[in-house]
Amino acid sequence: MPVIFWLVPLSSLFALGFAYYFFKQMMSHDEGTDMMKKIAAHVREGAGAYLRQQYKVVIIVFAVITVIFAIMAYGLGIQNPWVPFAFLTGGAFSGLAGFFGMKAATFASARVAHACRTSLDAGLKLAFRSGAVMGLVVVGLVLLDVSAWFLVLNWAVPEAQPGLKLLTITATMLTFGMGASTQALFARVGGGIYTKAADVGADLVGKVEAGIPEDDPRNPATIADNVGDNVGDVAGMGADLFESFAGSILATALLGAAAFIGYGSEMQFNAVIAPMLIAAVGTLLSIAGVFFVRTKEGATQKELLKSLGVGVNTSAALIVVFSLGILYLLGLPNYLGIWASIVVGLLAGIAIGQSTEYFTASAYKPTRNIAESASTGPATLIISGIGTGLISAAVPLGIICVAITLAFGFSSGFNFDSGSLNIGLYGIGVAAVGMLSTLGITLATDAYGPIADNAGGNAEMSKLGDAVRARTDALDALGNTTAATGKGFAIGSAALTALALLAAYFEEVKIMFVKFLDRPEELINNIPAIDAQFIDFIHHYDIHLMNPLVIVGIFIGVLSVFLFSGMTMNAVGRAAQKMVDEVRRQFRDIPGIMEGKAEPDYARCVAISTKGAQQEMMMPSLIALFIPVLVGLVFGVAGVTGLLVGTISSGFAMAIFMANAGGAWDNAKKYIEEGNLGGKGSENHKAAVVGDMLGDPFKDTSGPSLNILIKLMVMASVVTVGVAVSYSIF
Repeated sequence: MPVIFWLVPLSSLFALGFAYYFFKQMMSHDEGTDMMKKIAAHVREGAGAYLRQQYKVVIIVFAVITVIFAIMAYGLGIQNPWVPFAFLTGGAFSGLAGFFGMKAATFASARVAHACRTSLDAGLKLAFRSGAVMGLVVVGLVLLDVSAWFLVLNWAVPEAQPGLKLLTITATMLTFGMGASTQALFARVGGGIYTKAADVGADLVGKVEAGIPEDDPRNPATIADNVGDNVGDVAGMGADLFESFAGSILATALLGAAAFIGYGSEMQFNAVIAPMLIAAVGTLLSIAGVFFVRTKEGATQKELLKSLGVGVNTSAALIVVFSLGILYLLGLPNYLGIWASIVVGLLAGIAIGQSTEYFTASAYKPTRNIAESASTGPATLIISGIGTGLISAAVPLGIICVAITLAFGFSSGFNFDSGSLNIGLYGIGVAAVGMLSTLGITLATDAYGPIADNAGGNAEMSKLGDAVRARTDALDALGNTTAATGKGFAIGSAALTALALLAAYFEEVKIMFVKFLDRPEELINNIPAIDAQFIDFIHHYDIHLMNPLVIVGIFIGVLSVFLFSGMTMNAVGRAAQKMVDEVRRQFRDIPGIMEGKAEPDYARCVAISTKGAQQEMMMPSLIALFIPVLVGLVFGVAGVTGLLVGTISSGFAMAIFMANAGGAWDNAKKYIEEGNLGGKGSENHKAAVVGDMLGDPFKDTSGPSLNILIKLMVMASVVTVGVAVSYSIF
C-alpha cells in the first residue's frame, strides 16, 4: 500500500479528534439558568427517546434485508458474499454519525442561548463549532469506514484477470453506501415527519388560534418542536450527507477502476484512491476553515452570511490548489483535465448554494415579494411561494447541466464519442467528490441552523429578555438560510452522485457476468463479456429512447418521485392532525395553562410525534427499496436504466422546488416578525404563518428526503443487479 494512501485514515482520525475537541469545548460553556437547563434536558430526553425507538425499527428492517442479501450471495450465487457485511457497516456508521451530531446539538442549544447574553459573536461561534461536531463526525466516519474496507478487501480479494480485482473491490464497497442510504432515508423521513407534525401543531394552535408567540412555554407542543429540530435537521441531515459523501467517493472509485483498467495496475490503483485522497485533504481543510468563522455585534443578515462564507470559501479555495497537487503526484493521464472537473464540481456546489440563498434569504427580493403578497391573504402568499419555488428550481438544474457537460468534457478532452465514455464519467464522479470535498465545514453551516433555532426556543421559554431574543432571532434567521442552502447543496450533490452511480450500475452488470454468473466469454455486442466496455452493455440490452422497456422505466421513476412526495406530505398532515387535537385538548382541559399557572404535558406531545413518525415512515421508505427490485424482475436492465433516469431527473427538480419554496415561506414569516409589514400579530403575519406551515413539510420532510430517494434507488439497483440480469421476465 503506497504511503500517500495512509493520508485517508489519518485525516479521518484528525476529523474525529477535532470533533471531540469542539464537543468538549462546547461542554465547558455554562448552560445558563436552572430553567434553561430544565428545558434543554426535556429536549435531550425527547430526542434520545425518539432515536432509540427509530433505531429499533431500523434494526428490524436491516436484519430482513441482510438475510435477503445472504440468500442472494450464498444461496443463489448472484451476489458478492461480502455484501451483507458491508451493508450492515454502512448503516451502523451512518446511524452513529446522526446520533453523535444530535447529541452535540442537544447539549449546545442552551449554551448558545446563554452565550448570546454576552454577544452575537459568542453565540455564532459556539453554535457553528457545535455544528462542526456533526460535520467532522460525518466525514471522519466515512473516511474511516472507506479506508478500513479498502484495506480489508485489498488483502482478502484474490488476484484475478488483469484489472478485475480492483473492479471487484470497489463494486463490493459500493454496497456499504446502500447501508448508509437506507439508514439515511429512515432518518430523514421519520425525523421529518416528527419535526413537522410538532411544528405545524405548535404553530396552528399556538400562533394562529391562541395568539401566543413561537416557543412560548405555554404551548404544549413547543418541546416536541424543539426535539424535532434535532431528530430531523441534525440526525437526519447527518445521515443524509454521510451517504452522499460515501456514495460519491465509492462510485468514483469504481468508475476509476473501470476507466483505467487498460493503463496498468499502478495507474488503475491511483485512479481508485484519487477520490479518497481528495476527500481526505478536503476534510483537513474543513477543520482549518472552522476557525475563520466570527462576526461583530449587531451584524446584518448579509454580514452574518458573509461570516460563514469566509470559512466555507477559504476551504473551497484551498482544495482547488491541493487537489491539483494530489493528481500530479498520482500521475494520472490528463490530470489537468480531471483537476478541472474537480473545480467544476466545487464551483457548481457554490453556485447552487448562492442560488438557494438568493431565493430563500429575506435579504433578497424573492422572499420579500412573498412577504409583501401576504397583504392580500394566505392564498396569494402561497401562490407567490409556489411560483418562486418553481422558478428557483430552474437555476440549479441549469447549473447541473453545465457541470455535467464541463466535467465530462474536461476529463475526456472534450471527446463526446463512446470511446471516451469511461474517462468522461470518471470526470463527473470526481466533480461530485469535488463538490462534497469540504463537507466537514459545509455540513457545519447546516447543523448550525437547528442549534440556533433551539437556542432561540430556549431563550423564549426561559424569558431571557428582548436583547438576547434579538440575537438568537438573528442567528435563527441565518440558520434558515444556511439550512436551505445546505439542502440545495445536498440535492445538487445527489444529482452528480446519482449519475456516477448510474454509470457504476453497468460496471456491476459486467462483474455479474464475469465473476458471479461465471460467463466471461458470453458475447456482449459481439465482444466477450470480460473485454466488453460500458457502451457494449448499452447496445446488448438495447437501451435507447425508442425501447418501450426504457420508456416504461422512466415513467415508473417519475411515478415513484410523485408517489413518495405525496405519501410523505400526507404523513405529516395525519401526524399534525393528531398533534393539533392534543394541543387543543390541553388548552381546553388543563386549567391555568394560558395564565402560566400550570405546566403543559410536554411528554404527551413528544409521544404523539414519536408514534406518528414511526407509523408513517415505513411505506414511503419501502418504496425506494422494492421498486428497483420489482422493475428489474419484470423489465430487466433496460427497465431499471429508464427507472433511474426518470427518478434522478424528476426527483432532483422536485426536491429543489420543495426545499426552496419551503425555505422562502419560512423566511418571509421571519422577515415580517422582524418588524416589517406590520410585524408579529398583524394580518400579514397570520398569513405568513399559514405559508410557513405549508412550507414546513416541503422543506424539512419531502424535499430533503427526495435526494436520498434518488441515491437509494440507484444503490438498490446496483446491489440487486443480479436479479435484473438473471431473472427478468423481459
